[in-house]
Order: sequence, then C-alpha cells, then structure tokens
Amino acid sequence: MSKSIATKLGDGGQTGLVGGTRVSKSSLRVEAYGTVDELNSVLGFARSICQQTEIFDATKQIQKELFRVGSALATPNGTGTSAHAVTEQMVEALTAQVHNIEAIDGVLSDWSLPGEDSASAAYDVARTVCRRAERNVIRLIESGEGVDSLIIPYLNRLSDLLWLFGRLIELRAGVNAQLREPGHKGPRWSRAWS
Repeated sequence: MSKSIATKLGDGGQTGLVGGTRVSKSSLRVEAYGTVDELNSVLGFARSICQQTEIFDATKQIQKELFRVGSALATPNGTGTSAHAVTEQMVEALTAQVHNIEAIDGVLSDWSLPGEDSASAAYDVARTVCRRAERNVIRLIESGEGVDSLIIPYLNRLSDLLWLFGRLIELRAGVNAQLREPGHKGPRWSRAWS
C-alpha cells in the first residue's frame, strides 16, 4: 500500500515549509502561499469555462507560474532554490499582455459590474483573490520575513491582467456589463485599484 496523504502531521495545527521547518497553519507565510494556492484553483475554474483560446492558454501558463510563486513563499525567509522563482521575464510577459489587451478598442470603456457573463465573472473572482494574495504577501514582508522581491510586482500585474481578461471576454461576447448608464459624467474607468 502506498503512503497516504493523510499524514496526521497537521492535526496539531502546524504545517511544514520547504526545508522541513514546522510553523502554525495561521502564520503569515502559510496565509500568503495558501492564498496563492486558492488563486490557482479559482483560475482553474475560470479556465475550465473560458471559450477564448488565447485566454485559456495564457491562464494555464499563469497557473504553472503560480506554483513557482507558492513554492517561493513556502520557503522560509526567502532562502533556497525556490526563493527566486519569479523572474523579470515573467513580470514583463504579464505587462505585455496587459498592454496588448488595453490597446483593443472598447475594452476600457467603463467600470464593469461582475456577473453578466460566467467566464468573465470567474476572472473577476480570481482578480479579487489575487489582490488578497498580494495583501497577504505585503503583510508577510512587513513582518520582517524575507520574500522574493518580484512576487509583489508579479501579483500586482496579474490582477490587472485578470481584470482585463474579464473585460475582453465580455467585449467578445457582446455583453454590456457597464456599471453606469450612458451619458454619465466623470471618468469612465480608473486604475485606482492598481
């Protein structure tokens, strides 16, 4: 019989980091990489209902990268081989995708009300989980723990991209998810959450 995943090692409320260090399951580090794991799962659902091939493929690549991000966060004090899992190229690739989608006419037309399309709504949920992951990593850094310096830019850029994925899905589906009525005075959208 093979080993069971039910090791019972966590029954006392602790878990192991990369390298074997035991910490509380409520630690900031566990919260950070746990939220990245949650983001990966939410993205898996979004991808499973996405009919846009290039968004589907880009999401799958992001999911693979999030395993690297989670591994880096599960490494104590930013040490070891997993500590530098995020590269400038990964951040730049997300930035390029953001710029490409922003350039599409009609994508940045207004604030969007989530829920007009199932796939876009799933990407909106993923965006909010990504923002929570980002906040958790910032808390970890502010506590004095070592963290790969590129994780925050990566998550920040990713949340922008996930928002744009939702808007692009709506645009291509011909869905009007604009929050406000036509003729509304004031800015049509904002980077306030960036």
